[in-house]
Amino acid sequence: MEQKVQEGKAGGSNRMIERSLVIIKPDGVERGLVGEIISRFEHAGLKIVGMKMVWIDRKFAQKHYAAHKSKPFFNELVDFITEGPVVAFVIEGVHAVENVRRLVGHTSPHEAAPGTIRGDFAHLSMAYASKKGSGGKNVIHASGSKKEAEAEIGLWFKKEELHSYSTVHEKHVF
Repeated sequence: MEQKVQEGKAGGSNRMIERSLVIIKPDGVERGLVGEIISRFEHAGLKIVGMKMVWIDRKFAQKHYAAHKSKPFFNELVDFITEGPVVAFVIEGVHAVENVRRLVGHTSPHEAAPGTIRGDFAHLSMAYASKKGSGGKNVIHASGSKKEAEAEIGLWFKKEELHSYSTVHEKHVF
């Protein structure tokens, strides 16, 4: 990762600067929430270093959700994420993985706090979605850990699709 950090700031190291994958799922795209969701990350001082809109196929979805292959909801996940286009982007910033997860909210929307993306834009419980066989329509995906983020970014983006630039927020962070 190319990130310049001034000596003596941010711990004198860029280890706290992370990248995380975020995907606005088909329900978020279809409901016209893309701009609102992106603005939440930007207003929090995180920056987008790569972005694309794609309609993924089942094979790619199965790779993305490989960690859930043995779980009973695996096919519902694959069905749902392939039912329409998604917007995938890479977020970069201080403790990006943790901060993105905090902005996104609990995986099960009915447990997500108001003010989070899922708390404001999704309301179904995962139990209800499973009962209906519709998959967890929870608007958004965010990497769960640094290791997961690295693997997911590598799956979704080529190196040349990720960019390095400075934002005004970095003046106050670094």
